[in-house]
Amino acid sequence: MTVTILYREELKEYDFGPGHPFRGDRYQIFPKFLQEHVKPDEKYRFLKAEPAKDEDLRRICDPDYIKFTKEYYRASFLEKVEDEGAFFRYHTMDNHPIGRPGRLEEAARLVIGQAKLAADLVQSGQYRKVISLGGGLHHAKRNFGEGFCIYNDVAFTGIYLVEQYRLERVLILDTDAHAGNGTAEYFYSDPRVLFIDIHQDPRTLYPGTGFAYEIGAGEGKGKTVNIPLPPNAGNDSYKLVFEEIIEPLTKEFQPQIIVRNGGSDPHFSDELTSLGLTVAGFRMIGEKVRKMAAVCDGKEIDLIASGYNREVLPYAWLALVGGLLDWDVPIDEPVRVPAILRTDSHLPETKRVVNEVKSYLRDYWKCFR
Repeated sequence: MTVTILYREELKEYDFGPGHPFRGDRYQIFPKFLQEHVKPDEKYRFLKAEPAKDEDLRRICDPDYIKFTKEYYRASFLEKVEDEGAFFRYHTMDNHPIGRPGRLEEAARLVIGQAKLAADLVQSGQYRKVISLGGGLHHAKRNFGEGFCIYNDVAFTGIYLVEQYRLERVLILDTDAHAGNGTAEYFYSDPRVLFIDIHQDPRTLYPGTGFAYEIGAGEGKGKTVNIPLPPNAGNDSYKLVFEEIIEPLTKEFQPQIIVRNGGSDPHFSDELTSLGLTVAGFRMIGEKVRKMAAVCDGKEIDLIASGYNREVLPYAWLALVGGLLDWDVPIDEPVRVPAILRTDSHLPETKRVVNEVKSYLRDYWKCFR
């Protein structure tokens, strides 16, 4: 299967500066790594999208937020300092660029532009799967940016699919180590979007949301599914969660398309998180999503950006992509797996989480009764 990967060099401008965990060099590291291991003419092609316009951003953001964010991130350093107070009305400190912001906001628009093109390509029938490098900025909200996220492309993808293409059943699967609090807010009352979020226990990690009891509201009750894993939960825990929760829900919901987001931060060596996946675990996630997408004729959009161990990032990303596309590309573990993580000792605790999730959702899903 030939797949389109949305990417352009300008993505490297999505960079918060020296010393910040989120640097733009990830968008140089991975394409190079990919081309060294898989020849483009055999498996994939790169395609360039155009940055989103204000009218696109208005689907997911309030006008005042768009105006301020554009002006702030594009300002010179001196102008920026004069408006520091206003910044914190719209963004958290972790979105504050270190030094000059450069073209960060324009790169954020490019991520939204890629999400739009991905939806158009899949819905037009040109491709069944499209991958957006740089996507998955799931903490951003309508009028507030946080968690290294300025504009939420995951939310844009879901909203664009239901508004532009009138889809009635969109499955968003968030496998980032952090809960997708921004995405959850957009769809918390929307019955057209099933949002499944597998992440580290919010008692132990930012943003502190994503508990099992958070299941949606109003017409969307039961359509938000949070699966908070214990720290160090590994491959066996993820396999259990897919088999006991995610796959049964997918079969019952019968989505018209799947949107997955998340990069390498559930890896055991990530610098900001404490989960226990190995590179083989990321391939498993890709394989699981590929098989799940059979219910919607293979239609899937993949948004990849996260990960804070630069050595591991390209290996985990390629393992994800390889599993998703059924590529026979062997990927070695780049760092030594600690003895304590070679077996998933947290599986019993994960089983308790699975049972808790089912208990909150059984009134809304036949597969849990």
